[in-house]
Amino acid sequence: MDYDLTDIPKGYDRARDHGPGHVDLWMNEVESAVKGKKINGIVDLGCGTGRFSEGLAARFDTSVTGIDPSSKMLSQANAKKIDDRVRYMIGSSEYIPLLSESADMVFMSMCFHHFNDTEASILECRRILRDDGFLVLRTGTIEQISSYPYVPFFPASYPILEKLLHTVTDTIALFESADFSLVVFSVIRQAISSDWKAYTDKISAGGDSVLAQLSGEEFEKGLDALRAFSRKAERSPVVEPIDLFVFQKI
Repeated sequence: MDYDLTDIPKGYDRARDHGPGHVDLWMNEVESAVKGKKINGIVDLGCGTGRFSEGLAARFDTSVTGIDPSSKMLSQANAKKIDDRVRYMIGSSEYIPLLSESADMVFMSMCFHHFNDTEASILECRRILRDDGFLVLRTGTIEQISSYPYVPFFPASYPILEKLLHTVTDTIALFESADFSLVVFSVIRQAISSDWKAYTDKISAGGDSVLAQLSGEEFEKGLDALRAFSRKAERSPVVEPIDLFVFQKI
């Protein structure tokens, strides 16, 4: 999907703002996976609006290069950038505009399903990583589709997700075939909204690329169902499972 041809960038941060502890949660997981190894240079591939870029720079005290094909997303990332260790560049997963063996980590968050050529993308990641470098993949998988909070309200999203996502087994096999070794696999259950009313507001922002593929009628029908549910639901956090894979270049 070409984000620059959509309105997704406009509502992306509103839809994906999961609170101040969200970045720390994921930085803790990544830091634990690399087991204290000094990281010199990180590539935030598919960085979007830079949700994790500055968190990575701060946690690992290193430079971060955010790469994304969308000028609209990068415009927002640059507008809110504070940390001088972070820079943003136009690029794609298949053609990363960086030197070979120039980073110790590639971080990818919820972008793997957008890659046009998965195998070429993995090889590009291998090219820019130094020996023993880490590839951190935060993604969805087919196994978790039924647990995604919006799916029951937008049933037409299910077949779209099935087509886009990989299974856990296939994901591991793709990277192992390119000489990456699996270091960590886990499913992290993250609170993404304080309650269903707040979650409904996020969905209505139009920042989800899967829901953007629904017809206007399907989207509004699902949003109405979500609003009705939120009015009677108990006040409790809305939780979403995200798969975390950490691989190491061998």
